[in-house]
Amino acid sequence: MYRPSEEHEAFRAAVREVCDAKVAPHAAETDELAEFPKASYEALRAADFHAPHVPEQYGGVGADALATVIVIEEIARACMSSSLIPAVNKLATLCWINQGSEEIRQAYLPKIASGESMASYCLSEPEAGSDVASMRTRAVADGDEFVINGAKRWITNAGVSDFYTVFAVTDPDQRSKGISAFVVERADDGVSFGAPEKKLGIKGSPTCEVYFDNVRIPGSRMIGDPGTGFVTAMKTLDHTRITIAAQAIGVAQGALDYAKGYVKERKQFGRPIAEFQGLQFMIADMGMKLEAARQLTYAAAAKSERGDADLTYFGAAAKCFASDVAMEITTDAVQLLGGYGYTKDYPLERMMRDAKITQIYEGTNQVQRIVMARALLK
Repeated sequence: MYRPSEEHEAFRAAVREVCDAKVAPHAAETDELAEFPKASYEALRAADFHAPHVPEQYGGVGADALATVIVIEEIARACMSSSLIPAVNKLATLCWINQGSEEIRQAYLPKIASGESMASYCLSEPEAGSDVASMRTRAVADGDEFVINGAKRWITNAGVSDFYTVFAVTDPDQRSKGISAFVVERADDGVSFGAPEKKLGIKGSPTCEVYFDNVRIPGSRMIGDPGTGFVTAMKTLDHTRITIAAQAIGVAQGALDYAKGYVKERKQFGRPIAEFQGLQFMIADMGMKLEAARQLTYAAAAKSERGDADLTYFGAAAKCFASDVAMEITTDAVQLLGGYGYTKDYPLERMMRDAKITQIYEGTNQVQRIVMARALLK
């Protein structure tokens, strides 16, 4: 069953209370200043919502996949930029939890759990976006160490995070089977960052290039066995694409909630515009599609928790459908406010801009459709 339990709903109520009081009030300023939302981070950290997925034995909450989805959904309803804090912490650390050594887990997970540090995921490169196997970042063995050289692009929360899950080629003759994964620290010599990208949305979450110039790390920081990095990356994305779906349904819910309030207050021709059937049909479609996306996302989260064989399909389907729905709902919400929806005096234009990225990152929706088709035709 993927129906949320009473415990899940209590979790939702707690997250929403924090977000309404301490995250949503900073959302517009975070977008305007394009700065990491430190106040929101501290509020989430104080309530243990910054990385709820970390297992209890490493100091975390130990939230299951559905609870983590609910946390991200509720934060995204208030502020999409802030929702990337728990989402990217999970993306980067799930590799450590599932494939990393106990030494790696003990060294890094408690710092993520406490909120002392954050983590980022370094997979994409200038010439390797959807085609991950074409990456050029190299990790060359040197005794008991590895020396990493290369660059990663589109790295979420780069420069803010202390730890980076980095994928690099260790055997260039093996293509995808020659990729390995490592933990790199911001403090390692040779690690540097590019200027933040000037983005359409999620402006409060810095996105930068990460450069590795003869970065020397101990071999014990390899995640899993040599050559397993590509499989690790793909398996991780099967789980974390669901967190992107959670972001999408969160921002869509925020937009729908605001639009519903507006159409009941706004009057034209002597009565609230909510009484006009044309707008009622728009609201009905928005609500129907949002709930369909939520149910698919929760089903995928349950499959993630169980590790079901069809998780790859459901993760891709949830991410693709929810993000397409979010883009549609936020766009329609802007329409419902008319000219006001197009101004920064109201939050809907921000939500529409923020929603767009959910169709792009962690695999474009075109790639998701390839993944789904292959699974269906297998």
